[in-house]
Amino acid sequence: MNVESAWRKSSYSQAEANCVEVADLPAGAAVRDSKHPDAGHLAFPAAEWAGLLGAVRTGRL
Repeated sequence: MNVESAWRKSSYSQAEANCVEVADLPAGAAVRDSKHPDAGHLAFPAAEWAGLLGAVRTGRL
């Protein structure tokens, strides 16, 4: 998968480039700063990504 073509941001984000972008990976997800897309990204295994999303959704983060 070409990560560079798969980046997306939340529809809740404002129009400015002040958000986190996410790309689905075969075994998890990648996250990058929309202000500095050339600075690289962090890759998370599927279980860790699911744990992070669960914590955010339930207000633990």
